[in-house]
Amino acid sequence: MDFETARTKMVDNQIRTTDVTRHDILRAFLQVPREEFVPASRRPLAYIDEDLSIGDGRYIMEASPFAKLLQLAAVTPDDVVLDVGCGSGYSSAILSHLAGSVVALEENVELAALASENLTRLDYVTCVVVEGKLEEGYPSEAPYDVIVFEGAVERLPETFFEQLREGGRLVVVEGIGNAASAKLYFKDENGVVSDRFGFNCSVKPLPGFEKRRQFVF
Repeated sequence: MDFETARTKMVDNQIRTTDVTRHDILRAFLQVPREEFVPASRRPLAYIDEDLSIGDGRYIMEASPFAKLLQLAAVTPDDVVLDVGCGSGYSSAILSHLAGSVVALEENVELAALASENLTRLDYVTCVVVEGKLEEGYPSEAPYDVIVFEGAVERLPETFFEQLREGGRLVVVEGIGNAASAKLYFKDENGVVSDRFGFNCSVKPLPGFEKRRQFVF
């Protein structure tokens, strides 16, 4: 299979057509070999326009919503980014083309090892993979200029706003299925967090961010 051609078609047909206009984002998706971050048996499917299974109930986010989230976050070369739920490392590789450094957080031990191996093998030297519970973030390297979630969440723990630098941005898909939407959170110089709607989308959920179930009497 000609992966380079498939990658170009993904950018032209899936990303450009959904109003992603930042050239650095388009270049990043053209340069990162998505097929290197999926199981060998699924490589022919690496560039389909849907969330891509990497095993154990985890997914690489569909290219279009991920690109739109990155455009919403307005990542710059000076930014330190926390990538929550990096999976096999693809999202962190994309982010490494946009940011100064990337902290790739993963709680699945096998996926964390795979992400580290992939990123090292492909020479993404500005990414470091760390292990920890996704819902807790990674406070030891905080504050972050940008925080990105690699899947949908039902609830957003307050700890992530505490780990966000003043002037920082957090982008996330909130909700379940077709009722979900992408949101941008911004922390101002006074530490006040505001949010705005980004776009409607449906992506696979991240584990650990389910709403706490309550008894109903």
